[in-house]
Amino acid sequence: MKQVTILYPILAMLLLVAVVMALMLKERVAEMNSRRIPLREVPSSSQMAVVLRNTRAADNYRNLFEMPVFFYALCLACYATAMVAPLFVYGAWLYVALRVWHSAIHIGRNPVMLRLKVFVASSVLLLFLWLCFAVLLWQRP
Repeated sequence: MKQVTILYPILAMLLLVAVVMALMLKERVAEMNSRRIPLREVPSSSQMAVVLRNTRAADNYRNLFEMPVFFYALCLACYATAMVAPLFVYGAWLYVALRVWHSAIHIGRNPVMLRLKVFVASSVLLLFLWLCFAVLLWQRP
């Protein structure tokens, strides 16, 4: 398997971040325009959360900078150590798919228990991949 293949899931995650960011901006601008909220009334994220009614896209956008940071680190560690095995590439793509699903749930109807299950699945997968990476790294000569 080519070493560069581990970078493609990173690009897919960055695309997800861009899509969620665009949705967040669209929702914020639409709500602020429809409710005639001046920009000066929401100078910080905490004030924006109090004033705006629909913050799901913004909440999801913030989520994409929490656990996924460990995903980026894992992919780059695999690339840097030339440990790009099918387990990591397919696992990375599965992680991306779970995060896309999580975002769709979060921004959509938002059934919290389903969203939690998808989040836990993605987190367990990421932990598993990190453990596999650590074991393989430890076994290297």
